[in-house]
Amino acid sequence: MSKTALILVDIQNDYFAAGAWPVALMNEVAENAALLLAHARASGLGVVHIRHETPLGAPFFQPGTEGAEIHPRVAPIGNEPVLTKHRPNSFFETGLLDLLREAGIDTLIICGAQSQMCIDATTRAAVDHGFKVILPHDACGAKEAAFGGVTVPPEMVQAAFMAPLAASYAKVMTTQDVLALV
Repeated sequence: MSKTALILVDIQNDYFAAGAWPVALMNEVAENAALLLAHARASGLGVVHIRHETPLGAPFFQPGTEGAEIHPRVAPIGNEPVLTKHRPNSFFETGLLDLLREAGIDTLIICGAQSQMCIDATTRAAVDHGFKVILPHDACGAKEAAFGGVTVPPEMVQAAFMAPLAASYAKVMTTQDVLALV
């Protein structure tokens, strides 16, 4: 039997419509993440909240601002760990790996934002560290991206990142399927 933990990545106020760096469908992402969180709490699964802080002058997640706070829909309670990161990879200089290993965790459910940055980096790092990963794609949010004069809409960014993660890194499924599985 696996020991599973839910990792909620960067579900912070700046990613919502009134925030400094809105991510498409973030309300739906938070709603699905809240369902996963309620299930994890009721089932006794591990829960870890990850929040991102950026260097001074960055356009979002500035230390000490309301925008950098975890959204109330998925706010931590009790002794749920909250780790602060400064890079996309939630394992980098956060203590996450030690926390998970000490708890005997072998499977992670990862959700949050942005799919093309922190979700991708955290999922790949998790697998590199030997964890199995379940990725509820509808509890992950992508932002539009631009490169070389081409702007890519968020739904295409989401598909472009979920496809390779599903091919080699994670079991990618809906929130409802995850809830039925764990």
